[in-house]
Amino acid sequence: PQLSDVDISSLRAMRFDAMAAVGVLDGKATGIQAAFLGEIVGGVNKVFLTDIVPIKKIPQRAWMDAIERADSEVMIGASTSTQEEKERAYLVGLDSERSLEELARLADTAGAVVVGTMLQKKTRPDSATYVGSGKAQELALDCQAKEADIVIFDDELSGVQTRNLEDVLRGVKVLDRTTLILDIFAQRAQSREGRLQVELAQMAYQLPRLMGHGVSMSRLGGGIGTRGPGETRLEMDRRRIRRRMSDLRHEIKELEEQRSLRRSRREKNRVPVVALVGYTNAGKSTLLNKLSDANVLAEDKLFATLDPVVRTVKLPNGGEFLLVDTVGFISKLPHALVDAFRSTLEEALLADILLIVSDGASDEMIHQHDVVLEVLASLGASDKPMIDVINKVDLIESLPQWPGAIPISAKNGEGLDQLLDQIKKQILGVQRKLRVNIPYAQGSVLAMLHSSGAVLNEEYGDTGMMVEVLADDELYGRLGAKLGKDALIWLE
Repeated sequence: PQLSDVDISSLRAMRFDAMAAVGVLDGKATGIQAAFLGEIVGGVNKVFLTDIVPIKKIPQRAWMDAIERADSEVMIGASTSTQEEKERAYLVGLDSERSLEELARLADTAGAVVVGTMLQKKTRPDSATYVGSGKAQELALDCQAKEADIVIFDDELSGVQTRNLEDVLRGVKVLDRTTLILDIFAQRAQSREGRLQVELAQMAYQLPRLMGHGVSMSRLGGGIGTRGPGETRLEMDRRRIRRRMSDLRHEIKELEEQRSLRRSRREKNRVPVVALVGYTNAGKSTLLNKLSDANVLAEDKLFATLDPVVRTVKLPNGGEFLLVDTVGFISKLPHALVDAFRSTLEEALLADILLIVSDGASDEMIHQHDVVLEVLASLGASDKPMIDVINKVDLIESLPQWPGAIPISAKNGEGLDQLLDQIKKQILGVQRKLRVNIPYAQGSVLAMLHSSGAVLNEEYGDTGMMVEVLADDELYGRLGAKLGKDALIWLE
């Protein structure tokens, strides 16, 4: 005669007058325990639980009074509670505690509160229910006990798995890791292109998972004028999604062409481009803000930056480069997302230098760095010049042993001078100092050099200007064609 957590959660969820458990032995009742709803605290009704009493000694009047008090408490709560509550999420995974912890951070970013977790060690997911039928039933009871609204699985679910889990977890929403990440992207996309890319990724993910739901999805969509078998509702949905995906790809292509035009102008001006890449929440946006005095959103949330941001950064002792902030990477990054955001990620592909920012305060720094390298390899950018940066050193006691990596704190500016020196050395790897003698009559050449940000120093003489610039072989050839090779002298 003892009420379980599932009983208590049912009492709250269903707003019963009372919930009671009766113990039975040899066909006879041995005792009874009851529970009643109480006042609302933090958006949830407290529960008053009685002692176990013999059947012959049930306090009838006291229990009826408790029901009446519960009625008044529930009515008061229903009329005054207007605050929107967060969804209560239960997390399920087969991988590791580390992966579940990251899933919990994703759930928090999406606006949910985690009320429970289940980690089952399996070599591969069950084809029907991901965790197996017995474990799914156990999950259903635990979700009911913890009053979960949503269950999030740490891998992609097939359409069959999703449908089977929804049948077992009745009344609880079923999501997977990919759907959760897509939801976060949908919340955070600010630009038109970002929103289009998220919608395309969502549809690309949903299309193969569209499944019939009983008779309603198999009814004919035809009628008078549409003889023959007609078209099922499911086929109509698929056709609409494919048409919408085609429209989205066309719009994204137009925006991609606009970005390509801006990129070609930058290439024409020969301004070096440095791209910030790294695991999500490694501090890339904070570093961008510190180096360029930008005002980009930087917060302790996953995927705070979705749209690429480009800012100009001045180098010490002259020169400048463009710094590009890109979307953060993550383990199990959805393929649909990579495909949809490929045009955005091309900013990293076409950069001259990649700045790989790692979170030095994370115990998973090495693993996260490996994930970044895997994503870069999948994009075809693994052969780019790279500089490893360990961020957040202000939060750790001892620096990790990582030869060649530059320790910094993007928050307080520690190590940024060393970082800029290294970037300058990388840029100078393809550029050298060149002295150019420009006649006053060809002042447009000087204007062109200034617009490219290549000018280091200039002096004015009787017949013309002596200008020191950073130049590569291409710029040397262009200047030689305009001024003649005699006007050019390599200084180093």
